[in-house]
Amino acid sequence: MQLSESIRSLLKRKGGKLYSVTPLDSVQVAIATMAEKQIGALLVISEGKLVGIVSERDYARKVFLKGRSSPQTTVGEIMTSPVIAVSPDHTVGECMEIVTEHRIRHLPVLEGDRLAGMVSIGDLVNSIISSQHETIRHLESYISGTPS
Repeated sequence: MQLSESIRSLLKRKGGKLYSVTPLDSVQVAIATMAEKQIGALLVISEGKLVGIVSERDYARKVFLKGRSSPQTTVGEIMTSPVIAVSPDHTVGECMEIVTEHRIRHLPVLEGDRLAGMVSIGDLVNSIISSQHETIRHLESYISGTPS
């Protein structure tokens, strides 16, 4: 398993498309954006800085289950802050430990103060599965005596 792959490498393969909202946006706008983009979380940016993250889980627990109104509730009221973030130099293995320990599904990637991307637990798992497939292919080639 290639748990030592860097997040920088994973982001290069994945691409750097990022979606965000502001703390003043309504939760309804955030949920509609997540639905449209088919994603589970949005970065919350204020004055060019990452100030939080808002997810479907935040919506379910802090709005829906409490009977609050999506149009009247702001993202700033329900976002998770401070944000647990990683650097591009973190490894897939380190990030798997972080998401497991903190029971979160999304990790913003910061290079200094600059937002470099975001990885989800799905991205991490896909990286591991891809690495396992490659290892299996190499082992099959080695066992059969054919060059890989």
